[in-house]
Amino acid sequence: MTAPDDAPAARPRVFGTPDSVYVRIVRLTLIEKGVDHELVPVDPFAPEGLPPGYRERHPFGRIPAFEHDGFRLYETGAITRYVNEALAGPPLLPDDARARARANQIISIADSYAYRALVWGVYVERVEKPAHGEPSDEARLVGALDEARLCLAAIEALMAGAPFLAGPQLSLADLHLAPMIDYVRQAPEGAALLAAHPGLAAWWAHMAARPSLQQLGLAAR
Repeated sequence: MTAPDDAPAARPRVFGTPDSVYVRIVRLTLIEKGVDHELVPVDPFAPEGLPPGYRERHPFGRIPAFEHDGFRLYETGAITRYVNEALAGPPLLPDDARARARANQIISIADSYAYRALVWGVYVERVEKPAHGEPSDEARLVGALDEARLCLAAIEALMAGAPFLAGPQLSLADLHLAPMIDYVRQAPEGAALLAAHPGLAAWWAHMAARPSLQQLGLAAR
């Protein structure tokens, strides 16, 4: 039985849509920790708007919002770090201060630069708009590809040949970037960009085989 939206629940609840990059980041983190969770549908773009009371969970009206045993939280980075620290399961940030800083650096690059270029600039312009019969903004696409190229090169350089983005073990950095890569690779130009960065291409092939990504339907296309 599903708890009402305003009732505390011991099982973590994630509020959002299954196709959201940032909802996927949180869900991947929970799955990799081995934590069962509930996805509560909230679509900020729905014609009827946000559900009543949702801004009490997220005053800015974004997704995801999160609740665990009465503790409410929003902002993806805060949620994933809470999940990593508060819930049982394998650690998803390195113990070493420098390696942990590297993971957090890559997360910041993904948020500050890569997300808008990879998802909104490349995927939306080349894949989503045409799928809805809308023309692509070619000038915006060209600019986004330049930014995406810079982002992928910077992240690949920071990997320094490691199998994962921040070293030898899976971290939050991998789970943060993976949903963005899953979208951009669906555009021909995005797939070509990924192939031009062999370290990241090998990383993606490894990530795409993980049960957590397959459970959410990533890498299925």
